[in-house]
Amino acid sequence: MTLLSPSSRPTLVQAFTAPKGFGDQTLRDRRPDAIELLGGIPDATVLPTAELADATARVLSRPGAASLQYSRTEGIPALREWIAAREGVAVDRVLITNGGFHGLALAVQTVLERGDLVAVDNPVFPLFLRGLELADARVLPIRVGSAGLDIDELEQRLRDGARPAAVYTVPEFHNPSQSSLPTAKRRELVALAERYGFTVFADDPYRELRFHGEAESVAPFHDSDHVIHVNTFTKTLGPGLRLGWVVLPERLIPDAVALRSRQDSHSSTFVQGVVAELLTTDESLFDRVLGRARDLYRLRAHALAAELSASGLFDVAVPDGGLFLWPRLTDDRIDADRLAADASAEGVEYQRGSFFASGPGTDADRHLRLAYGDTSEELLREAAARLTRAAARQR
Repeated sequence: MTLLSPSSRPTLVQAFTAPKGFGDQTLRDRRPDAIELLGGIPDATVLPTAELADATARVLSRPGAASLQYSRTEGIPALREWIAAREGVAVDRVLITNGGFHGLALAVQTVLERGDLVAVDNPVFPLFLRGLELADARVLPIRVGSAGLDIDELEQRLRDGARPAAVYTVPEFHNPSQSSLPTAKRRELVALAERYGFTVFADDPYRELRFHGEAESVAPFHDSDHVIHVNTFTKTLGPGLRLGWVVLPERLIPDAVALRSRQDSHSSTFVQGVVAELLTTDESLFDRVLGRARDLYRLRAHALAAELSASGLFDVAVPDGGLFLWPRLTDDRIDADRLAADASAEGVEYQRGSFFASGPGTDADRHLRLAYGDTSEELLREAAARLTRAAARQR
């Protein structure tokens, strides 16, 4: 069994913060003509900017300016009711948050005691490891494959004596591996949570961006009192709104609300009011927004995957949704770290797969995480050509 102690975890966090090219910290170092395939950023053309402007005007025109006043810790009723109806849960279980990561931070602080063991995806969304610092948690990496979190490996670890307080996973269009956890495996995960007494943190920001196939069910998560289901409007209406939600099991509602009331009290009444106005005035608007986004991201995913496959350098699977590709280098002679440096010199910035490993046992270091959401098909094809030229330097 491989456990990562609190003393060793800063190495993982350093992998998220330190290397050149990850996130926004090195924007000043990049060439002006660089093609950035760095983050899961929605394209501005599919965000409902005009509709948000109209909704804002209506909200601000109402007598009393209620949207500029304090509101409830749980969130304003209209928004919670819309979310509850869409999720198929009781409205009391919905707590509005300042985006998805805030929901994860609340989950960590509500459930974990200091030093608790947490099983996490391997590879993992690295920012979650930062969130675990709130509880000084220990990390148990569990492999993520083509069908999401390896439930068989998790079960074996549990049989061997591991007792995590929580299990963290991105169940749909996983960041970075683009895989999804099938509905049957979700049921198995929940059954393990109920048997062994841990809480599942299901981080689901990409669920609505499916452009192929049938959606997996969220019912296994909502039907259990051992799951905190985290979601956000970041990938659909815009990250600048800083608005998301968690679906809580009934047993955790009082603790989570009490915790939130001792922090920032509640999310922006104004932003909640505008989004609620947007979503409730035109009941089909959200699905129209999603339709435009899905069509666009499908074209971009296919364009980038086709160009990379044609190069002969990458093993590429076209995702069923989400905002990322996870291609694997097919030539073991190519050094992945050198490729990243050479690609940067060619004017392509991306995330090295090694940044996402939460422990040993994967080939993440042979992968690239490429985000295509906010990059045109033309630039994606150019990015693939530049990556090919960069790899040619080693050939």
